[in-house]
Amino acid sequence: MTEVKTSDHLIINRNGGVLSLTLNRPESLNAFSPEMILGLTEEIRMAQKDYEVKVIVLSGSGRSFSAGGDVKTMGQANAIGVYDHIGKLNECILAIKNTEKPIIAAVHGFAAGAGFNLALACDLIIAAHDSKFALSFSQVGLVSDGGGSYFVTRLVGPHLAKQFMFTAEPIPAERLYQLGVVNYLVPLEKLKEETFKLAGQLANGPTRTYGMIKKLVDHSMSSTLEEILEQERITQTMMVSTDDHLEGISAFKEKRKPNFTGN
Repeated sequence: MTEVKTSDHLIINRNGGVLSLTLNRPESLNAFSPEMILGLTEEIRMAQKDYEVKVIVLSGSGRSFSAGGDVKTMGQANAIGVYDHIGKLNECILAIKNTEKPIIAAVHGFAAGAGFNLALACDLIIAAHDSKFALSFSQVGLVSDGGGSYFVTRLVGPHLAKQFMFTAEPIPAERLYQLGVVNYLVPLEKLKEETFKLAGQLANGPTRTYGMIKKLVDHSMSSTLEEILEQERITQTMMVSTDDHLEGISAFKEKRKPNFTGN
């Protein structure tokens, strides 16, 4: 069953266990608007509570994934307005990180500024071969927002993070793939097909397990080994009694493909 609805600057498409959220301001390369960010945050929070949603796909309409902040409106807001806007963006980034569902960013064209950081907040990035990324904030005298200072530094180290932020140079998807930032590189004409193939694969997997993996891996970035060992111990103690674990064991013994339900 497919359900499609459009809110302000966001297209929401539900097909089985896959929720697709498409940034929809193509005339501005999907630059962020308050309505887009609020809508994205709301949809992700609702998906966390919806058992039938197994995987979320985030993409952009038109020629690019997202140009990030809207340069046309920059310089018009006062400090209080900027503080409030970035607070809303932060809520969106945290919603992505805190949701116990795999989130795939499908990137084509450009992912620039906070648009790049939005993709980095997702769990996996699948990108078209000719797509490019850029931390373009310094070009307009700004620092990174949307978590770029956190994500990029942890992914590529402080020296490359500073280089990318100082120079604002466009970074080919191929280079980010080699650095381990992009998970999959595909031809542009295959991007949608390959994205939903991956989403479908994950949606049919042990999705509760994926949620726990996401939490453990993300927590490991700021935890000690001792803390992670204990978190793994507690989590594994819970997971051994799940239906998916029992199904996985049965399928292995019976030499068949498991039928996971997310329970």
